[in-house]
Amino acid sequence: MDARTSDLSPASPAPIAVASDRPMAAGWRTARGEPSLAGMFASVRTTKQGPFWRKLLAFMGPGYLVAVGYMDPGNWATSLAGGSRFGYTLLTVALLSNLMAIVLQSLCTRLGIGAGRDLAQACRDSFPRWVSLLLWLSAEVAITATDLAEVIGTAIGLNLLFHIPLQIGVVITAADVFLILALQAFGFRWIEAFVVAMLGVIAACFALQLAMADPDWGAVIRGFVPSTDLLANREMLYLALGILGATVMPHNLYLHSGLVQTRDYGAGEQEKREAIKLANIDSSIALCLALVINASILILAAATYHRAGRTDIAELGQAYAFLAPLLGSTLAPTLFAIALLCCGLNSTITATLSGQIVMEGFLNLRMAPWLRRTVTRMIAILPAVAVTIWAGDKATGHLLILSQVVLSLQLPFAVVPLVMFTASRSKMGPFVAPRWLTLVASVTAAVIVALNMKLVWDWVSG
Repeated sequence: MDARTSDLSPASPAPIAVASDRPMAAGWRTARGEPSLAGMFASVRTTKQGPFWRKLLAFMGPGYLVAVGYMDPGNWATSLAGGSRFGYTLLTVALLSNLMAIVLQSLCTRLGIGAGRDLAQACRDSFPRWVSLLLWLSAEVAITATDLAEVIGTAIGLNLLFHIPLQIGVVITAADVFLILALQAFGFRWIEAFVVAMLGVIAACFALQLAMADPDWGAVIRGFVPSTDLLANREMLYLALGILGATVMPHNLYLHSGLVQTRDYGAGEQEKREAIKLANIDSSIALCLALVINASILILAAATYHRAGRTDIAELGQAYAFLAPLLGSTLAPTLFAIALLCCGLNSTITATLSGQIVMEGFLNLRMAPWLRRTVTRMIAILPAVAVTIWAGDKATGHLLILSQVVLSLQLPFAVVPLVMFTASRSKMGPFVAPRWLTLVASVTAAVIVALNMKLVWDWVSG
């Protein structure tokens, strides 16, 4: 847990001094100013000498914070709905989404380390102001949708474990700002340690539940094979887009390009190249863990609800209630609720950090973390409270799925600029993405845009 500083004040001179040591490639409209998350910038020491595993260990952490976004409560709702409705069929979407995520997150590490800018800063320094403001609004919508899923998921977890009414649980989630402040006070490594510990709990909970469910592993393997039904069935496409939005999340692209700069990797070209390689390994390992957990949620739903003929599961509360009779164990629903609560707490941390990066990067506006978090959480709490009061508990699942579709619709506004920047030699210099990587990323962006257009057309055409 080695950190040079835990000072989070934007006025701290140390991060600015470190930032000035990293020369920038030409091609940006303005010189880079103070970095986002200034108090954490280059705060984690890395190992320049020694065995490979020690070097990698110093870079492990940001990838797991990014992986949190791929298994948040909104993802639970879409995976449970997809598994209960279509069995193992949508596993191929989970796999495809994860491969897309690995490609896009590798571009984020290249941008953050190679160009020394997060995605929000890059947009501000490349596009006209009005375009940058529109992209900022799009990013804020995505963060709000993410936060909405976290609010509902955490409130449901509190309700399932402690029988706290959803309306009160939603309000209690506003107190999570104190968790963020407490962790930040100890340094960035403590934030990473907390997230990894929660991920370990989540993985253990699902491992036990899958052992109880005893799924058809042959059908699981076949579920990873693509099916043409995905485009023919509008309901399946809707859930597939929800899974895509829950997996490749817009705010994660901003988050990762900022978090990789918390490492003190040096200013030389060779040092940066090694840092990019190590950061990519970190994120790839973490995203593989995310795929295992995402697939476990869908497999659990298929092996229990779909097999029992319960194809209408869309609420987390429903899923909890039916687990015990279907698996014949009262432990299963408790494990489900514990994992859900851990997901909500983890997502709280990443949403706070991504919110800071987006605001500071696009607007060059520094706001105290507690104030930024409070404002974002209040925006998410209001619709959550309104929906639970007006429509009751049953509407929360549909709201969760809708939040993930909103995220999917916001994806092109983050993915396209990311691919553009990392493919530009004038902006990236020697760290420009290889042509094959740019091609794969471009195809990924095209698939995302095409799927979103198909969804919008289906809605318009009725």
